[in-house]
Amino acid sequence: MTDERTGLPTATSLAGMIGSEIDPASAVLHGHLQNCIGALARETLHVLFLDGRKTLITHEQVQTGSAHHLSMDPKSVFRRAIALDASAVILAHNHPSCDPRPSREDIRATLSMVRLGQMLDIDVVEHLIVARHSCYAILQGIGRSTAKGLAAFFDLSDSASGCLHQQGCICATAAVNARTAARLRVRRVELLGHPSLLTNPAWDMLIDLFVHGHAGKRVSTSALCIGSGLPMSNALRLVRKLCDSGIVMREPDPCDGRRNFITLPPQTLEGLNSYFCELTD
Repeated sequence: MTDERTGLPTATSLAGMIGSEIDPASAVLHGHLQNCIGALARETLHVLFLDGRKTLITHEQVQTGSAHHLSMDPKSVFRRAIALDASAVILAHNHPSCDPRPSREDIRATLSMVRLGQMLDIDVVEHLIVARHSCYAILQGIGRSTAKGLAAFFDLSDSASGCLHQQGCICATAAVNARTAARLRVRRVELLGHPSLLTNPAWDMLIDLFVHGHAGKRVSTSALCIGSGLPMSNALRLVRKLCDSGIVMREPDPCDGRRNFITLPPQTLEGLNSYFCELTD
């Protein structure tokens, strides 16, 4: 059924899809959500609970916020998912402003939900921002593999208060804290030994890239591997995994075809900015 005025599916039409496979990019789904919550005056979180085949179990409202803010409560989502024996969820909340673009807090909350879902073996398929006439898919925008990789490194459920920097640039406060973390890493090994037990090479690589990026220095693959302290073959495998997950990027050296540089994509850069700024709170 459709609304004769808008041409969109009516608020009850999704009930007929229970037992059907749900595509988060579906125009029918988007139309339903726009019709159901797109014009609400307060931000509201709806969740589609799915089984292992991504078929719809049920669709419920789980939270209501203010006109400008919704603090997502993971417990209310995952507790209900477990009760329904759901294997996956699609999150959707509206923006009364009619602007479907996600805020940084929306992105951080989404990554935190992905991380918690991984721990509970519940797949967060997508988080849709719903406006009156359009929807925005956060995980599609970030890239699902990148989101899962970032969620494994960061808990971004809280914003970094006081973190003011130009988008795409490294925050000076974050850089200072990252350098401190790098020094403490070295000092920890000096005092306690056992570097194979007390280091996290993937995390150390990200810190090195972040610190060198703030200094305006590019890091080659070989330099990053050497700095990790791992055997070269193990370090190269780790760099390849980080590249495959989208956490870092490999860029060819335009002056030397035999060499590649490893860089931080925007999503990882913002995650590191937030993480290291939070250390000052």
